[in-house]
Amino acid sequence: MKKEIILTSDAPLPIGPYNQALKINGILYLSGQIPLTPKMDLIEGDIKKEVKQVMTNLNAVLNAANMSFENVVKSTIFLTDMSNFQEINEVYGEYFKNENAPARETVAVKTLPKNVRIEISMIAHD
Repeated sequence: MKKEIILTSDAPLPIGPYNQALKINGILYLSGQIPLTPKMDLIEGDIKKEVKQVMTNLNAVLNAANMSFENVVKSTIFLTDMSNFQEINEVYGEYFKNENAPARETVAVKTLPKNVRIEISMIAHD
């Protein structure tokens, strides 16, 4: 089993013992992204802008692996306040067509890294 590490400067670089993504046997496992810019500036105060930054980061990692949101088969949304679900879902939905949207779960958690309100991870397949 060959493990290919995916890394791009178009998304925040890892700040710990993990990679932005790993590709194994045509399956891409994307680490969770939070609303950090590639320059490590935190987007705060507007949940829609926060989600857009997360999706921009995920798109950059997908592109680095020669994939797109059409390749995504599974996503997990972690949020700290379920009352933000509708706004998060609205922005998230702009990246997928209903007929080929991935499987997904949304989980409310107590806290996330850097005390952000949202983190999204994905699995894609070529």
